[in-house]
Amino acid sequence: MSTRTFPPARLLDGPAPILAAALLWGTTGTASSLAPGGAPAAGIGAAALVLGGLLLFLTSRAAWALPLVCRTRERWLLALGALGVVGYPVTFYPAVVRTGVAVATVIALGSAPVFTGLLAWLTGQGRPSARWSGATALSVLGCALLVLGPRLSGGTPIDLLGVLLAALAGLSYALYSLIGGRLITAGHPSGAVMGAMFGGAAVLVLPVLALEPSDWLASVRGTAVVLHLAVITTYLAYRLFGHGLRHTTPQTATTLTLAEPAVAALLGVLALGEHLPPLSWCGLALLATGLAALAA
Repeated sequence: MSTRTFPPARLLDGPAPILAAALLWGTTGTASSLAPGGAPAAGIGAAALVLGGLLLFLTSRAAWALPLVCRTRERWLLALGALGVVGYPVTFYPAVVRTGVAVATVIALGSAPVFTGLLAWLTGQGRPSARWSGATALSVLGCALLVLGPRLSGGTPIDLLGVLLAALAGLSYALYSLIGGRLITAGHPSGAVMGAMFGGAAVLVLPVLALEPSDWLASVRGTAVVLHLAVITTYLAYRLFGHGLRHTTPQTATTLTLAEPAVAALLGVLALGEHLPPLSWCGLALLATGLAALAA
């Protein structure tokens, strides 16, 4: 099997922008919780993706030309990547409704690095290393303990369809991360690749936005929430993520983004007054150890 090698990533080129993107993504839950009452979760996600995707596309001239200058195979990859971008909110938000934020987040983000490693292996982009496997296993375990700690003693039944939807969200995230990394390492600008994929996704998700109630967008809070999600957690975060993919394998990148639930949990404690049990703090320590080992 042929393997694709990457030079050792310098911290400020690879891990740092990806961890910064994860930090920004970690504000998503807190920001969306401030949306007006009655705002549908799918509608919030669709509105953020439409505006953020168009920003990524319109602010990169290379994104406009990328479908024209790339080869036929790469055009198909761009289209598949756009479907992956759409697939994440379409499956993740219904999973949240059925299983709750904690379970959906752990399954989606915890399965994404595993799916990325398997897809990369199956497509001949490199066999997962022992270091990546160990750090990823430690990070996923820490993520699960961190987020599910408050629920582990409650015995709450799990919705199997919700679990499946969350796993499909993880697969969607792995898919567009892997495609984005492949196109970027092939020589295309990271801004162009992210702009083209998210611009295409913005068009594809328009029907979802049109079918959902949108009166909440006219309020100041609704507009502020969508602007934050579109500009900060989509436009800026994916610019950083794309830059990090130029110097880091998609397998490592998706593991590093497990920092997102840690940021979300800490924001819940500091900004919303939530309480974390000791088991969750142990999970946070395991997650930090795994990410540090991977980023070192």
